[in-house]
Amino acid sequence: MTQFESAYQEFTKRNASVVFIAGQKIDGLFKGKEHVHRRKYPFPILFDEQREVTRAYGVYQALGIDTINLARRSLFVVGSKGEICSIAVSPHQREAPQLQDVLAAIESCSKGGLT
Repeated sequence: MTQFESAYQEFTKRNASVVFIAGQKIDGLFKGKEHVHRRKYPFPILFDEQREVTRAYGVYQALGIDTINLARRSLFVVGSKGEICSIAVSPHQREAPQLQDVLAAIESCSKGGLT
């Protein structure tokens, strides 16, 4: 999230909204609620405690080498009409989509393209 927080102006320049979905309990092991209040991110964060959203988007992972009952790090670029233009799913928790790839996907989506 920090990577996207520091580049938030790049998203607003492209008329893009950012929403994070955390497949974890808000008061769980990683203390998400404390972290979010301390950081004061400029975008909304949904704590998907029952994993309903992550399951619906197909990124829930019950068990993996580096995860138990979490979602794989994923990025969905959704166009202004609600269509999904780009999907990036990381193979494990330590890897996240690169900012330049996200910005390129947003620009492609705004031109009506799919990535």
